[in-house]
Amino acid sequence: MSSSTSDKPPGLRTGTLGTADISFFVVSAAAPLTVMAGVAPIALVLGGIGAPAGYLLAGITLAVFAVGFTTMSRHVRSGGAFYAYIAQGLGKPLGIAAALVAMVGYNGMEIGVYGLLGSATSDTAGALGGTDLPWLPIALAGLLVIWYGGYRSIDFGAKVLGVLLVAETGILVLLAGGVLLEGGANGLSLASFAPGNVLVPGTAAVLAFAFSAFTGFESTVIYRREARDPARTIPCATYIAVGFLGLFYAFVVWTVIQAFGEDKVVAAAAGDTGGLFFAAITTYVGPWAADLMHVFIVTSILASLLAFHNAINRYALALSEEGVLPAALGRIHPRHRSPYVAGLAQTVLGAVVVLGFAAAGADPYTQLLLWVNTPGMLGLMALMLLAALAVVRYFRRVPHQEGALRTLVAPGAAAVLLAVAIWLVASKVALFTGASPTVNTVLVAVVPAVLVLGLLLAYRLRRTRPEVYARFAEEPPTDPHTDPPGAAHSRPHPHPHLAPQSDPHAEGADPSCPQPPTSSSSTPASVPPSRAATPRSPSATD
Repeated sequence: MSSSTSDKPPGLRTGTLGTADISFFVVSAAAPLTVMAGVAPIALVLGGIGAPAGYLLAGITLAVFAVGFTTMSRHVRSGGAFYAYIAQGLGKPLGIAAALVAMVGYNGMEIGVYGLLGSATSDTAGALGGTDLPWLPIALAGLLVIWYGGYRSIDFGAKVLGVLLVAETGILVLLAGGVLLEGGANGLSLASFAPGNVLVPGTAAVLAFAFSAFTGFESTVIYRREARDPARTIPCATYIAVGFLGLFYAFVVWTVIQAFGEDKVVAAAAGDTGGLFFAAITTYVGPWAADLMHVFIVTSILASLLAFHNAINRYALALSEEGVLPAALGRIHPRHRSPYVAGLAQTVLGAVVVLGFAAAGADPYTQLLLWVNTPGMLGLMALMLLAALAVVRYFRRVPHQEGALRTLVAPGAAAVLLAVAIWLVASKVALFTGASPTVNTVLVAVVPAVLVLGLLLAYRLRRTRPEVYARFAEEPPTDPHTDPPGAAHSRPHPHPHLAPQSDPHAEGADPSCPQPPTSSSSTPASVPPSRAATPRSPSATD
């Protein structure tokens, strides 16, 4: 091997992640068990037995968004994902502003959850062993665990998340199986999906909770560089994630309704919000299963943290390549091929925020989780709206062979639906936070404020660093997955540490993923912050 090759800075481990691996990352970010045990009972209280349909409607909306989103992923190969799409479609100023919103949004979705990790683990220790553990050491230990997971290779993270995701979904499947085998409290019924039970005033609140339960599914495109055959793998993983979450959420909530009976479930949820799922699994499976659910809620939270941590690291890496963030954040570990400096910086930021809230005497659940998580959720929803609009404008400006359904109809409809979803969440924000009107106003205002600040920074960058502004979100000159043989070597790679690397661990390409017909994604919402609603004998919820 020549010295020039051996001295080449390491890059991300390309060709490593298959469809299942990426699906594990994005579904884990949504924390299905935490969403169900912690948030679904609130949706039942607010929307009645029609709550399962709310999760289906949210899933359909995001599936429509995924049509244009994945179509654009075949044309925009930058590692910047959301901000790259928005820059290509709506212009660089909005792209730079979107990058800032993405960093705030993803960090908000992760860092706030360390408060949930502390309170949930403390509650679980109390429920299982009668031990009263302080939340802060647990949160700090969690920071170290998640840092190590991000420091290791991406395939290591995928394996860890695969195991944790199987555990948390498996316990919910066990609950559902017990209910179905027993026939529920009064026999099985599909009344939850009847129009008279769906079209009720409380459905708006259910939809707000349901949309927040999908947060993170859109991060599939962040792993493009590490994916095998991303033109197929990324769309496959996106559709699998949103399809699985929508159907699984609706199915599990429906089975819990059957467990208590349609005439009693709302009262049961209102009487013991945090314990509803634990009571159901104790009755239909056994107390041992309830103990497992306690433990798996903690592992569900850890899985969500690791998934968001990896996504944040790759956003920071992309922005360091752009010249917007310090170049040091773009360093890749020579052995693990991970953006380890970005991971360390994100961990330090998380520690500062956690310690700051602890020093102020804040509650880890009602303040650290809810106050940090809520703007993050709104930020990611705003990015989806901008991305949908960017798809429409991008394909109006560039030559392509995509159909109008993928480039105009689906993304246009998604933009309208997402705008409604954002309005629902913003108007129902008190249900998520339980905070004062002043605090809620500030939390909702964070995202537009960051967007404006990002625009100002973009214009300043254009004046003071025009060369950085000019190349922001530009397409890489080559792509080892799509260019013809030899093309990757025809000209220098603009970021040598991301150039294609041979990898002994790489596997073959994934099987083809069926595409949708041409004719035709916390971190969940958080339970209102009444500590009574936070599972005391169960576990803390998200």
